[in-house]
Amino acid sequence: MTLLSMIFCVACQFKLQQDEAVQTPLMEIDRYDRLEFRYLTTGDFSALQEMNTEYPIETRTLLEDVLKLGNATDPEINTKFLKFYQDTTLQTLIADTETRFADMSDLNKELNTSFTKLKRWFPDMEVPKVYAQISALDQSIVVGNQSIGISLDKYLGENYPLYLRFYSPSQRSQMRRDMILPDALTFFLMSQYPLKDFDMRPQEERDLHMAKIQWIVNQSLERHVFTNKYVKAVENYIHENPKVSYEELLKMADFSDFKV
Repeated sequence: MTLLSMIFCVACQFKLQQDEAVQTPLMEIDRYDRLEFRYLTTGDFSALQEMNTEYPIETRTLLEDVLKLGNATDPEINTKFLKFYQDTTLQTLIADTETRFADMSDLNKELNTSFTKLKRWFPDMEVPKVYAQISALDQSIVVGNQSIGISLDKYLGENYPLYLRFYSPSQRSQMRRDMILPDALTFFLMSQYPLKDFDMRPQEERDLHMAKIQWIVNQSLERHVFTNKYVKAVENYIHENPKVSYEELLKMADFSDFKV
């Protein structure tokens, strides 16, 4: 083999390795909701078994903390779970959720793009597990145990008929598909960088801490999702202090330099 051929082969191998690295996703949203759909609409016991064996923490969180149906070890808990969702309104909600979120490739793409940036800005951050669920219009985002649970049924669009009966226009304006990742990233970063003595702080300091997180979420998604005077104050602060890292920004507990 000539030297030129060897260089060419090495270059090809390097390019292939680069392409594989680019194509390999950092993370993907686990479709736990599909197992829920199978069990709650057909009573498929194999789906329930898979929920308990493959997703034990997610199932316990859903039953105990989100739906508050009782202890996950209760012998009757599976029956309670199934009966809870037999309401015709909830059955419609489940079916509509699975139809509208049959394809989540757009969300997975944006999730990878945003977390690739977050890992660069916060190198020590552990990448969480992200999964989708159906929570009967309870919590939108559940964060805990290094995971993010997304309740898809809370993001069916501001004009979804059921929402019109239970939510105000301002609430419904946030219940859109394009708000899933902004909400998920916000709650995750809040869990990673809580403000010390949050409840004892003045409201403006609470708002500014939230704005710091929202500003970083805007950067990671490359779109201005959150726009208010506090986010603007954070943006101005960064422009005036470009050497401050994102991690230093979130750990900052002194808000005297932020001009609202």
